[in-house]
Amino acid sequence: MRITHEDKARESRAAGVIEAKKAGATLTGVEIQSDKYKHGLPDDLPAWYRPLPFCYQSTGVETRFTNGLDPEPRSRNVFSFHKPETLLEWLTEDVPAEALQAAERFSIYSKPFTFYKRLQKLPPLIEEGLWSAQIKAIKNLEKSLSENRPRALIQMATGSGKTFTAVTFIYRLLKFAKARRVLFLVDRKTLGAQTLKEFQQYDSPYSPFKFTEEFIVQHLQSGSIDKTARVCISTIQRLYSILKGEEIDPALEEESLFDHSALYKEPPPVEYNPIIPPETFDVIVTDECHRSIYNLWRQVLDYFDSSIIGLTATPNKQTFGFFNQNLVMEYPHEQAVADGVNVNYDVYRIRTRITQAGSKVDAGYFIDKRDRETRAVRWERLDEELEYNANQLDTDVVAIDQIRTVIKSFRDNLFKEIFPGRKDVPKTLVFAKDDSHAEDIMKIIREEFAKGNEFCQKITYKTTGVSPEQLIRDFRTNYFPRIAVTVDMISTGTDIKPLEIVFFMRNIKSRSFFEQMKGRGVRVINPNDLQSVTPDAKAKTHFIIVDAVGVCEQDKTDSRPMEKRPSISLEKLLQAVALGNTEPDVISSIAGRLSRIEKRLSREEKEEIKKINNGQGIKDLMATLVQSIDPDRHIESAKTDFGNDSPSEEQIKQASNKIIKEWNVW
Repeated sequence: MRITHEDKARESRAAGVIEAKKAGATLTGVEIQSDKYKHGLPDDLPAWYRPLPFCYQSTGVETRFTNGLDPEPRSRNVFSFHKPETLLEWLTEDVPAEALQAAERFSIYSKPFTFYKRLQKLPPLIEEGLWSAQIKAIKNLEKSLSENRPRALIQMATGSGKTFTAVTFIYRLLKFAKARRVLFLVDRKTLGAQTLKEFQQYDSPYSPFKFTEEFIVQHLQSGSIDKTARVCISTIQRLYSILKGEEIDPALEEESLFDHSALYKEPPPVEYNPIIPPETFDVIVTDECHRSIYNLWRQVLDYFDSSIIGLTATPNKQTFGFFNQNLVMEYPHEQAVADGVNVNYDVYRIRTRITQAGSKVDAGYFIDKRDRETRAVRWERLDEELEYNANQLDTDVVAIDQIRTVIKSFRDNLFKEIFPGRKDVPKTLVFAKDDSHAEDIMKIIREEFAKGNEFCQKITYKTTGVSPEQLIRDFRTNYFPRIAVTVDMISTGTDIKPLEIVFFMRNIKSRSFFEQMKGRGVRVINPNDLQSVTPDAKAKTHFIIVDAVGVCEQDKTDSRPMEKRPSISLEKLLQAVALGNTEPDVISSIAGRLSRIEKRLSREEKEEIKKINNGQGIKDLMATLVQSIDPDRHIESAKTDFGNDSPSEEQIKQASNKIIKEWNVW
């Protein structure tokens, strides 16, 4: 393989070797043979470097590539051979200009820095403005990338700043590691617009410029990629169409794959596209994408010779496997609540039964008594599709009479039990089954609350007259609408911080999708911003899930309400712990109460608590409590204490009691 530099009198130099084998051959088995060839170039033949840096082994069906310029060269599968222009760029990156003037002296100069080599020399992370979880995620990711680990998964609770974390590490990869281009994949088009805004608003701590003033960011909405763009934001459907050179129906990008994955059949295989070669992106970031991206659409990811970074709040075993089990960050909802990054929630259950005499309703708070699950169990369950039994779970609330009964119950209990003492209807998001169902719900809400059109709006893809994006902005920043009814448009990723009620009037089959929908309510907001849209709210201490179909009663959720003993006062709970009570329900309830108290305290009150508690604030106490009831921690402790890799339930319980007693801060 020879590469010619245009400034070297048209003289070509050897750059690598290609070892061809018949189809079916195991390519890793011929790497030693290729290695001999790269060392065996005759001295009278000009070369860019000795030994030759690039090695390919190919059967025509499968191709592997090793870049000898990397710090620890390691072969990898590639879709096809890289373009000569790309190899030339790699050969001349960061090479002194004088080295390019004399071929005979070229090899004495240091080899060029590759992307992976530059990753090992990143400057320290400026931590100001980042939460502790974001700092840990970025540092762990950069360490993983510097070790040439091609895939990494970041799990962070919904609302904990995953996108800002991603923008931060992407900026560092572009500026300091000189990544050629980054692809940012989103679940649907509206989230692409929201992500673009995150890039536009990002202020660099390393320069006086915003992100988009230093680097061009393109939200792909046509059939071509801007060659000057350093970040491209796209859906997987759009990217596939570009690779195929085909037009795409914009409507296909509007709906979430979480609720419509069954509509897609396996697309035809992608083929080599010289306009968009596999080396187009150095890094691909997948942000809360439906798991079909890792099977149905996997060929699109496999086409590119890129490091792949996954961002998710709800990993499952399939996702975990795709990322080679390389979990660089795990930040669950309970820990996010303890850190003040999320708010926790309560479940208010409305049960309806349609009989010949009409609809009946039972309403009240649902107390989830199930213990927290280990990571392995959570991810196993999140991978399952749910099967419903009519005897176990309510059906979708779709009958007009049933909808009216539920809405009446919601209205009558809103200011008595759900948010007692309030007068303004809290910002409420209702999930409907389809557009027609949403229409019925919207009409009945307006009637039963005796309000006008602006009070309740439908936000679906079929909304006309004003864009759904504008309705979402109004819902987020204006007093009206108070209630929004949607199908899945606001189900994933959409940031509506003032939201205080998430209302389920439809079933959800996907555990991951349910976590995403539920996560719309966890966002924190400062009191002034909340009061600008909900004047009589003092602070967002928690949110409420109103469950009219029983979704929260099924064993489908990763995060759960922390409140387990609502009828017992905080004082009595603290007394129980002081007297030696180590029940996880009690510890969890205390942590949940403290999280709400913390949101109401002034800065002076928080400082006063630190003074009388040896420098520990309420967040520190909550973090200790949450960690003490972590089931994964209990298992690891039991393994150590009893010298058993598979401890019994009794041994795990003993380890649990020991940890809680050791960490008893009272």
